[in-house]
Order: sequence, then C-alpha cells, then structure tokens
Amino acid sequence: MFALRGVVVSSSVFAMVYCLLSVAVMLAWRRIQVHALRLPVGRAANWLFRLRLLPLTGAAAVTSAFTVPSFLLLEPRSIYEPVHPGLVVFAIGGVGLGIYGLVNAAWALWRASRAISAWSLGAKPFRAANSLPALRISQAVPAMAAAGILYPRVLVSRAAERALSESELKAALNHEMAHLRRRDNLKKLLLHTVRFPGMRGLEAAWLEAIEMAADDAAVSNPAEALDLAAALIKLSRLTAADAAALDLTAAIVAGPMAIVRARIERLMDWNDARREAQGSSRLLWAYGATVALMAGLTITYSHVLTRVHAATEWLVR
Repeated sequence: MFALRGVVVSSSVFAMVYCLLSVAVMLAWRRIQVHALRLPVGRAANWLFRLRLLPLTGAAAVTSAFTVPSFLLLEPRSIYEPVHPGLVVFAIGGVGLGIYGLVNAAWALWRASRAISAWSLGAKPFRAANSLPALRISQAVPAMAAAGILYPRVLVSRAAERALSESELKAALNHEMAHLRRRDNLKKLLLHTVRFPGMRGLEAAWLEAIEMAADDAAVSNPAEALDLAAALIKLSRLTAADAAALDLTAAIVAGPMAIVRARIERLMDWNDARREAQGSSRLLWAYGATVALMAGLTITYSHVLTRVHAATEWLVR
C-alpha cells in the first residue's frame, strides 16, 4: 500500500505541475518570443526549444527532486491512509500523459522510418560531406533532406542535383548538415512526447527559427548566402513531399511558403554582423546563477522537503 500511495502521489504531482507550467508557457510565450527574436537565431531557437520543454523538465524535476524524496523519507510506512479520489484522477492523468507522449513519439518515428526507407531504396553514396554520409536518391521528393536520428544522413534527389549549380548544391548540403549537427530531428521527436493544446504557435516559431539558424550556419559570406537563396528558389519549384512523411526529417524547403520567402529575403540581405556571438558574459551569468541556486537548495533542502511533504499530505486528504 505504501508503494502504491507513493506512485499515486508522485504521478498526481507530476500531472499538476506539468499542466500548470504548460498553461503558463502557453500564456507567456508570445511575450517571451518578442525578446527571443532580438537574439541571434541559433540562440533564439535554443531558448524556444527549452521553453517548449519547460513543462516536462519542470514537472520531472519537482517530482524527482522533491516529491519522491519527501515521501520516502517522511511518510510513515506502517499506517493506512486513504487517498482522495481527486488525487487518483490526477495520478491517472499523469500516467496517461506519459503513455500518450510515448505512443505519439513511437508513431511519428515509425512513420518517418517507413518514409526514409522508401526514399532510400536503390540509393547510392553521393559524396563525403563533413564526415556525414550523403545519399543520392532516385525519387524526386524530397528534393533534399536531413534524415535519421541514430544514423543521420543527407538525402539528395537527382532532380535537386540537376537543378543546382556546384556552389548552390554545396550551400544546400551545408544547410542540411547544420540540422544534423544541431540534432534537430531528435528535438522534433522529443516534442512529440509533450503534445499539449495551445502550443502550436510556439512550435511553429521554433521550426522557423531552426531553419534560419541552419541557414546562418551554412554560409559565411554574402556570396554563399546568395547561393543558398538561389538553391531555395530553385528547390521550392520542385514537387513538395508529404508533410507527414517529413515530420521527423529536415527538408531544405519545408513549411509554409511565407517562411521560405522570409528565409530567401533574409539571405539576400546577408550581413556579417548578424552572425552568432559567443556571449561569454551571459554564460558566466548563467553559471553564477546556477551555482547560487544549487547552494541555496543545498542549505534549505531538508526544510523544503518538510514543506513538500506537508503539501502532499494535504492533497491526499
């Protein structure tokens, strides 16, 4: 009974914190996006991704660092204590959220694996590209895409190879390699585990940001930026692949055409000063804040556990 009660309490706390943080992110992300857009696009993409995962990471941190330890250390094992039905409902909701996320991610992974396998039939090595494999595929779609998570590779169609010049092809390949280096396909898979109503706008903003971040990583001067812009224009004229099949891949031309046009305009207006800054002072500030937070938790941890246990006792009753 003690173990079952612990599972119910932990699952219900996870569900409550997850839902509260999800609603908070849903209400606040547009205001946060205004500040994120002032950052270099690579850093903005990272912040938007962390914001989207905040409900999951926050709920997991609260549950594992406070709820479970407080229950194990302070809850009597020898007494029978009935659990409030409402808490059971939250516990079922927490377990349901986890199962739904895993099933959703598994379904997306299976669908992407089938599509990539179909595209790769009869594929041949294309060329060495930054030590990552590239394959020439016979299908016209996708024109070019970064595919795979454990075994990443770039798929290049014959249609794209014929349409692009040597310099344009190199710029497009660099864009796809940037997606693989940033592990964007893995991040997309993680987002499938945290589906929540009202998050579409935040996810769309992140998808736009990672495309622009890959653009920035692919070029280093105005000439290369123009090559990539030309590649986007030419490849956008080819037949588009099914959006569902591209769910866990990074096609060079993906999403609404308004975003593709914005990327093209941005590349044609390339500015060397816009490239990523290291931001060492921000890193030092973040490290300092993290150390201060950990020190504060270490000092007050036992007191916090007592408070958390009192709160969960109130919930149980």
